[in-house]
Amino acid sequence: MKILKDTVNFGELKISRQVYQALADMGFEEPTPIQQKAVPLLFEGKDVIGQAQTGTGKTAAFGVPIIEMVNARYGGVQALIVTPTRELAIQVAEEISRIGKYLRVRTLPIYGGQSIDRQIRGLKQGVQVVIGTPGRLLDHLSRKTLWLDNIKVVVLDEADEMLDMGFIEDIESILQATPPARQTLLFSATMPEEIRNLARKYLKNPEYITVSKHNLTVPQIEQVYYETREPNKLDNLCRLLDSVNVTLSIIFCRTKRGVDELVAGLQARGYPAAALHGDLSQYQRNHVMRQFKTGQIDYLVATDVAARGLDIENISHVINYDIPQDPEFYVHRIGRTGRAGKSGVAVTLVGPRDYRQLKLIERLTKTRIRREKLPSQADIYERQKEGIRERIHRMLNEGKLAYYRNIVDSLVDEYDPMDIAAAALKLSLDLDEDREDLTVESFGNTGARSGMVRLFINIGRKDNIATGDLVRIMAEETGMPENSVGNINIYEKFSFVEVPEEWANCVISCLHRQTIRGRRVSVEPARGKG
Repeated sequence: MKILKDTVNFGELKISRQVYQALADMGFEEPTPIQQKAVPLLFEGKDVIGQAQTGTGKTAAFGVPIIEMVNARYGGVQALIVTPTRELAIQVAEEISRIGKYLRVRTLPIYGGQSIDRQIRGLKQGVQVVIGTPGRLLDHLSRKTLWLDNIKVVVLDEADEMLDMGFIEDIESILQATPPARQTLLFSATMPEEIRNLARKYLKNPEYITVSKHNLTVPQIEQVYYETREPNKLDNLCRLLDSVNVTLSIIFCRTKRGVDELVAGLQARGYPAAALHGDLSQYQRNHVMRQFKTGQIDYLVATDVAARGLDIENISHVINYDIPQDPEFYVHRIGRTGRAGKSGVAVTLVGPRDYRQLKLIERLTKTRIRREKLPSQADIYERQKEGIRERIHRMLNEGKLAYYRNIVDSLVDEYDPMDIAAAALKLSLDLDEDREDLTVESFGNTGARSGMVRLFINIGRKDNIATGDLVRIMAEETGMPENSVGNINIYEKFSFVEVPEEWANCVISCLHRQTIRGRRVSVEPARGKG
């Protein structure tokens, strides 16, 4: 490992200033537990076995040392990351590219389903880090379009998934094409015997690290989540704020940039919100906290690090605008409410890509987070009407209305007093009666009846699957009520299942690429009746 110059502290880790700036741009303010354990060992050049789930920050755990290690002036491939799927290859490539942007490290994802000629052109242009799926990597090796002679480090990411998909022999072939002196890292959520055998064969005196959190305890508060989509996320948050009785609320975002953007959006819509993150001076932080504690602002929008050490009473709601990158952060966040025996609510906004992380949080905290439907515009209007009635009651009890009675007196001969009062309310409150409810994105014609989505699953009778099995699996994995599952048709090699439209994204996200009856399954919306 090369000696780093001009280092800065990232938590307790020493990294180069360029990588620190890239991590700051990405919103990281401190290392996650897996990063704290893995990065020092990788800097020492040791082989590492890491037992960590997706969603614990493990990509940066190996990405930061790789970026620090490679020589951007040399165009040859120096680091290889092997992933089970093209989706993960793209995701890892994007994150490592962001980490390495100030050091001008070039990355290239190579996977099946994309033009191999385009990948060959990319390799010829010179890249330092290749991220690929086993089949396509072997394809390039056989064509001699990918050379691994100068590889310094190999990462096997989600090794247990590659085992499930039958890639172990391919992985061995790839490892045998790399120099024996390489550094090897293996990350896996589980450690079956085949993975242990692979590690014993190809890793040299590996250090074993784990971040499984068997003892995470969650405060006894109400926990709910709402499904949303990124384009509608801010609008849906505002719906919630309009429909629930919030005393004070902390809203968590993953990045400092996200905090600033959300605060700007809330303030533009008239919500009293302020930001709290690492870029604020101590004076600014103290000023924001005084405003929050005295009720001048109702919503404190913060990053995880900035909220450390806060001890504020009467926080009625903690809202996860962004789902946390580590389950431990979730526990820290929601512990801000429900203090001193008071009730509290933890709300999480979940997009289609967030369901896996949500289920990981549920599994590691041994708790069930209840799904709720977003309030409709009618619900919001009803709450607004209640608020208006309360304000009118207060004004009537206070009196001091003589000036306004003179205006009404001049109109009563011409208009009904009820209409005058209604017009006055509309004028003063500027209510927009014509706002339409946000619609759920349509899945198109899947051949299901109204309100349902028909899903295709590539398992059938030959996999010894029965109707009851599918219902039970969907209910256990998603939390969907069993009685909400619609028609099920099981054929020899595949099945069709109808689920309510509001549960469709959850079912797809939670079951797609999962192993059922020993088989990796694919779940997607069906195409019409065919």
